[in-house]
Amino acid sequence: MSKLVLRCLASSPKPGLICSYRAARRIPAAAVPRSPFSTVAARAMAASYTPSPVLQVPRVTIACVQLASGADKAANLAHAASQVAHAAASTGAKIVVLPECFNSPYGTGFFPTYAEVLQPSPPAPDRAPSFHALAAMARDSAVFLVGGSIPELDPATGRHYNTSLVFGPDGALLAAHRKVHLFDIDIPGKITFKESEVLTAGDALTLVALPGYGTVAVAICYDVRFPELATIAARRGAFALIYPGAFNLTTGALHWELLARGRAVDNQIYVAMCSPARDMSAGYHAWGHSMVVSPMAKVLAEAQEHEAVISAELVSDEIEEARRNIPLRTQRRFDVYPDVAQGKQ
Repeated sequence: MSKLVLRCLASSPKPGLICSYRAARRIPAAAVPRSPFSTVAARAMAASYTPSPVLQVPRVTIACVQLASGADKAANLAHAASQVAHAAASTGAKIVVLPECFNSPYGTGFFPTYAEVLQPSPPAPDRAPSFHALAAMARDSAVFLVGGSIPELDPATGRHYNTSLVFGPDGALLAAHRKVHLFDIDIPGKITFKESEVLTAGDALTLVALPGYGTVAVAICYDVRFPELATIAARRGAFALIYPGAFNLTTGALHWELLARGRAVDNQIYVAMCSPARDMSAGYHAWGHSMVVSPMAKVLAEAQEHEAVISAELVSDEIEEARRNIPLRTQRRFDVYPDVAQGKQ
C-alpha cells in the first residue's frame, strides 16, 4: 500500500515552510480475476482533492519580469530589484516572478562560480547575496516573490543545485524548490546541454502557501515537461503552477507555449512561465516569451524576446467555471489507471 511522506522544513528567523511530496512504491495486491469486458466502474476519486475555491480571493494579479542578465552578479541583482519594484507599482501585482538563473549567465560553466550557500537559513549575506536581495525586493514591494532561480552550493556535500526561492511580503523565506528534472538533451545539429554535468537534481514537489490567497506550485523550466508534478500539485489544491524557465531557440519555438497551455488545460488552473530575455551575444540564447495562461488554456499575456513586464489577473471564478463546465475531477477513472496524486506506481 502506498505511503505518503511529507517533509516540512522550517526556516528561521521567521519560519517558512518547505513541503515536499514523496511516495513509496506500491506493491500490488494479488490480481483479482475480471472479465475482459468488465463493466466495473468504481471511479474512485482522489481523496487528496482540496475543496473549492482553491484561489481564496476573487482575483489577484501576477507579473512576470523578463530580464537580461550578464556576468556582473551585483548589477544583475540591482536590475532585478528595480524591475520587481516597477512590476509591482505599475501592475498592482501581489505575486511577482523572476526568470531562471536571473542572477547569472545560464550555463554549466557558470553554475559553480555563481553558486551561493543557502543553508542554514537565513544564510550569511556574504555567502548568499541573492538570498538577501530577493528578501529585500519582496519586502520593499510588499509582494510574494518567486525569485526565479539561482545556483546553490551545499558545502557539506559539494553538490550544486538549481534552486528557486520564494519570499513573502515581509521578506521571510516561504519555500525553496530544487529543480527536480535536470535539463539533459541532445538534438543533433541543434543543441546539446547537460545540467547533470554540474548539478544534482532535487527530490521534492514544492507547494507554497501564500497566506490569504491559497497555494501555488513552483517548479523550474524542464520540470514543466513532466505532467506528474503538475497533476499532483493541482490535486493538492494549487491555484497556479509557476515555472521560471529558460527554453532555447530550438525547443522554445516548438514546445514553450504548448507545454504551458497543456499543463493549464490538463489541470484547470493558471500557469505562469517566466523566461530570461534573449541575448544573442550570450553563450545561451533564451527563447523569451514569458506568458500567463488561463485554466482554459487561453494565453492571457505574453512577452516577446526582449526585456518586458507582463501581467494578468488570476480569477477564482474562472477556475471554478472551467471545472464545472468540463468536470474532469468527477470523471477520472482510477479503476482503469492509477492516481499519481496517491503515489501509485
